[in-house]
This record gives sequence, C-alpha cells and structure tokens, in this order.
Amino acid sequence: MAQDHAWVYFKDKDSVGEYLADPTSILSERALQKKSRLNIVIDERDVPVNEAYIAQLKLQVGIAVKAKSKWFNCAHVVGSIPNITALMDLPFVDHIFFADRSISAKLISVSKNQWDNHTNKFKEQLVDFVYGQSNTQVNQLRVDILHEKNFTGEGILIAVLDSGFPNVDQMNAFIRLRSNNDLWGGYDFVERSTDIYRSNGDDHGTMVLSDMAGFVDGQFVGTAPDAGYILYRTEDAATETPVEESYWVEAAERADSLGVDIINSSLGYSTYDDPRYSYSPAEMDGNTAFISKGANIAAEKGILVVNSAGNSGDSAWGIITAPADANVFGVGAVDRYGNYATFSSRGPSSDGRVKPDGMAMGEAAIVIGPDDRLVSNNGTSFASPIMAGAIASFWQAFPQKTNLEIMAMVRESSSHYQNPNSPMGYGIPDFSIPLAILGLNESDSDETLWYLFPNPSKTEFQVKLPSTYGTALLSLFDTYGKLILQKQITPNNQEIPVENLSRALYIVQVKVDGVRKEFKFIKN
Repeated sequence: MAQDHAWVYFKDKDSVGEYLADPTSILSERALQKKSRLNIVIDERDVPVNEAYIAQLKLQVGIAVKAKSKWFNCAHVVGSIPNITALMDLPFVDHIFFADRSISAKLISVSKNQWDNHTNKFKEQLVDFVYGQSNTQVNQLRVDILHEKNFTGEGILIAVLDSGFPNVDQMNAFIRLRSNNDLWGGYDFVERSTDIYRSNGDDHGTMVLSDMAGFVDGQFVGTAPDAGYILYRTEDAATETPVEESYWVEAAERADSLGVDIINSSLGYSTYDDPRYSYSPAEMDGNTAFISKGANIAAEKGILVVNSAGNSGDSAWGIITAPADANVFGVGAVDRYGNYATFSSRGPSSDGRVKPDGMAMGEAAIVIGPDDRLVSNNGTSFASPIMAGAIASFWQAFPQKTNLEIMAMVRESSSHYQNPNSPMGYGIPDFSIPLAILGLNESDSDETLWYLFPNPSKTEFQVKLPSTYGTALLSLFDTYGKLILQKQITPNNQEIPVENLSRALYIVQVKVDGVRKEFKFIKN
C-alpha cells in the first residue's frame, strides 16, 4: 500500500512535575543559565516525549517511527493511511495530522488542544584579519569593524542544520575552529548516527559552515571565526519528504537543550517529491508548515534562527519558503555591489509581514569545499551563514539583549528599513552600529575619542568631541541622503532633540576644523 507521512500527537507526558522541579536532567547548565539570563520560562515543552509511547508506536502494524518532537509532543510516522488512522485507537494518542493536508481534512478531526554566560571577552591584542577572497562579503555588512574591536562571535553557540558536513574534522580551513575547541560535534538525524563528518554524497553543510567558521590565513575569514558550532544533519539531499521537517524540529529541540544561541538553516521547503505534501504560496504564513511552527517555538525559547529565503525568485513559486516565513531572520541574496540577485526568493510572507529580513552576498559568494579549495558559489544558502556569523559577532557586543531585540536592531540598521520592498525586504545591514552604541571608535584615548550616545534613543542624543575641538556643524540625514536637521554643537552644548523624528536609521555627520566624522543613529 502507498506510504504516507503523518504526525501523531500525544495526550500527555510523563513526570512533568518532577522534570520542571529539577530541570538539570533535561537541560544543560549552559541552557539553564541562558534561560535565566533572558527570563525564558522552562515549561512542559522542554520535557521529553514519553518513550513508552514511542515504543508502542513502533510495535504497530505497518508503522515506521522516523522522528519525534518534545515541543509538539508528537512523533513523525510513515505508513499506509489505514495503518496510520488506526493509531487513533491507542489510548495515549490525541490526534493525527497528515502531511498530505487533504487526507487530514477528510479523515481526521484535529484536536485544538494541544555556555557559560555571554562574556564579552576582549583579547589582549586587537584583531587584524586579512580577509583575502572573503573581503567583499564580510565588508559589505561592515563585519570587519566588529572584528577590529574583537567581536568575532566568541561565546556565541551556533547550531548549523544542513545536509552534510564531510571532512570538517580534517580540513585545514577549520584548524582554528578545532584548535580553539569551538567544534562541539553534532548528530546525523537522517541516519541516526554520531558520524557527522563522513561523506553522504552532499557537502552543502561544509560550505555553509565555512562562511561562518572558516579561516585561511591571508585568504579567507568567516563572519564569526571564534563562535562555537554544533553540526546537525537534518536534510536528506537524495529525496524531498516531510520527515525532513521533523528532523529539523528535533535538531532545534536538541540545540535548545544545549543552550544554543543561533541556528543557521540554509534549507527551505515548499514542494515535495510527492505533490500531495507540497505547500502552496498562500501557506507561507509562518504558521502552517510543521517546520515553521517549530521555528516559532525556537524563537520563543530564545534562539535566533537565521534561515535562507530560498532560490525561487526567478521561478513560478517566487516567494520565500518554510521556515523563512516564520518568526526567523530570513536572508535573501545580493551581488558584490549590493544589487538584488534575481534567483533570491522574495517577500512578503503570505500574511503580509516584511520578508526577507535582511540581505547578504549570495551571488558569487566565496565558500570553502571539503577539499579545502576556495570557490565561488551562488545561493541564499550562503547569504544565510554570512549573515548568521555577522549576527553572532554583533550579539557578542550585546550579551544581555534577547534574540528578538537583536533581530530588531539588525533590521533597523539596514538599508531599506524605512522603505522595505519585496525583493530586498529590509535590505543590507550595517553591523558597525555597535561601535557607536558602545562608544567605541578608532582610539582608546579619551582625549581623542569621538562617539554618539545614547544610541538607540527616543528623545535625544549627544555627540562627544575630542577635547581639542570647539564648535562643530552637525548634520542629520536619512538613509536616502535627505538633510533632516542641522545644528552647531560645542563641548557645552551637544544635545540633539529627536523626539519628533520617525523611528528609523539616520546618518549623523559632524564637521569641525576640516575633519569629518559619521555615525549611524537609530531613533526608537
């Protein structure tokens, strides 16, 4: 009989009270510290699925259990329609939902019930990377400015969900990663194996990882070379079936239990080998696809999910794919000049939210293959990790910010924030903004320091000038170059009122004695 995919949802969990009273058995110390720091509630969703239920499912005729999810308290099964529907007779099964939604509509009455702390460590010497071939994709986002101030992703833990990571444990490009003990291992959810580094015929994950963690002295630097990484294989490149969504959710759950801060997922789902399971563009609403619902829970748990928008921009599909439609940071692709790459999937989501959330270089991006060769490649698959690593380095500068606050800050620093559009969404971020917010600049000497504060601000800001300067001309521009206001400032009169300005990103230019300085300013 034909085999179908479905999710079997359970009525309850075992020992919930005991687990929540002592969560050390289900969450790592890092995860507990992170949730405490960000005030994230530990709840029933963190409690594992009852393994006795899984065992009984496996005993049922014609049923193969492929995955499970603690967040949704369900299992992903494959079997014939009669054998799957027969599972409703089990006393612990609450409801069943078929990946082929037409079956569910006809047969099932779906129940409605249902690291250590970030450290901000500074090295004794400033970072002085030579980016080589990666220069354009790093500098386009101004991540080089973050790196110069030692924000290189240290202390941030990233889970990479992808299709294969061959040779990561041996490549020269990841010597720095391994030597710093920043490679935390991983798991192959497709094969149920810890052998994550062997070849399975697909090296996509290795190339994706390189854009964040790769380092070849004088030739290539990823956007977060000092972050920690966990590698999860959730995509079976040989086929396209709904179980890959369940593998993804399982991996996200495991990532959460380990205290992961960021997930990079260069994956997207819209159509399947069996068209009965395929989604429609109207279902890219952030709350229909199983994977998108899982990504939303990841966000609730404090994880910042960075996901490729998809490569369907020049096809009939056109728009973003799941889970980029969820409450995640969906990333589209531009070329080296910042122009929209025509293959990049467009926004908005079907329910009208702005997508993509940001853009990075995905046309002719430089990646490193499993043979250690630097090559050029196309796809939002590579724009996503370039962005994820940039966000990791950015977040290191703001360790007390939540995932949602960081996403908002990045959007607000982007080129199209005031006027987003379908191809570019919010546009290309400028990650040099933390320097202004932290009061950092080119010199550590207070006598020569320039900075703008507070930033962001709702009511006013000030520009501190080096003590050697007197009266200066301050000009405020919007991101399109339109002059908004102009004022002279002195050491005794530096306040600029902005209460009447719209929420947006602005450029502040200060001219004095033939010297010109520029700052980015965010009006909240």
